[in-house]
Amino acid sequence: MMNEKKCCSKGALHGRLKGCGYRMTLARQAVMDVLSDSKEHLSAEEIFNLARKKNPDIGLTTIYRTTEILSSQGFLHKFDFGDKRARFELADSSKGHHHHLVCTVCNKIIDYDDFIDEEVKLLNETQAKLGKKYNFKIENHLIQFYGKCAQCAGGE
Repeated sequence: MMNEKKCCSKGALHGRLKGCGYRMTLARQAVMDVLSDSKEHLSAEEIFNLARKKNPDIGLTTIYRTTEILSSQGFLHKFDFGDKRARFELADSSKGHHHHLVCTVCNKIIDYDDFIDEEVKLLNETQAKLGKKYNFKIENHLIQFYGKCAQCAGGE
């Protein structure tokens, strides 16, 4: 379903960055470390606050530049969940393909990856039909569902 680059050992990661014309800086390593230690979809500000605990000299502007470079090179996925903040997660194939359920009240983000056979069949059919209809080779997709989480929906 998705065509993701694999995150791997630090040595391999350095090699992949070098192959893209970049070197592994302390800031890039800090961003990768923070995101690999987190299960959340973090904003640049949240990454900055966590990275400063290990590297107090790191700046917020550096984190913004770093997340942009790493996402443009396929090391990070960048999301807009409607809360006016870009959020990031590692483009780590070990996490597997997943979609997101986003609460419009509390901004909770739930990774949805326990697909049932009917859902997979429907997505594959939709992807094939769209590709044929528009003569387009679909290589990836992103699906986000918006609504209220169980806590915010309360007794609805």
